[in-house]
Amino acid sequence: MKKIILICAILFSTIATSQKTNNETLDKVIHRVADTVTGQKGAWQFQVKERLLICLTDENNNRMRIISPITEAFNLTEEDLMKSLLANFHTALDVKYAISDEVLWSIFTHPLAELTEGQMEDAIIQVYNAAETYGTIYSSTNLSFPGVLNNTPAEEQKEKPVLQKG
Repeated sequence: MKKIILICAILFSTIATSQKTNNETLDKVIHRVADTVTGQKGAWQFQVKERLLICLTDENNNRMRIISPITEAFNLTEEDLMKSLLANFHTALDVKYAISDEVLWSIFTHPLAELTEGQMEDAIIQVYNAAETYGTIYSSTNLSFPGVLNNTPAEEQKEKPVLQKG
């Protein structure tokens, strides 16, 4: 019985290790999804439909992030900030709006090794959508959690369709 448990543990460990996402995997996904790519593994800049996205990784600490700049922070009103925070709860889903270096960003963060290729593609789409829909529907997907995002009329909220997989 102990041998069987040991063999199962070794097999599981081998399978789990072989499926870990790393910079090589991300490089393939980014080149597959993006229109143009510059930079190097671990620090990519790429375009999706003319929108700049950046992917940064730290393999040693098992972290990654995808970001896209939206606007300079000094352009934001109190209402913009409130809508961004509400969106972080209701409609931004896996992506968040955040300010760093005086810029408002759409950002996805995640442990690197645990990502699948499908999750990576979905993350790129969500970062793109959150940046593109900022100021209208503030959404990373067509899904949302119940609640009032803002007082914007429904027809205006449908102004910018979100990018879909495929």
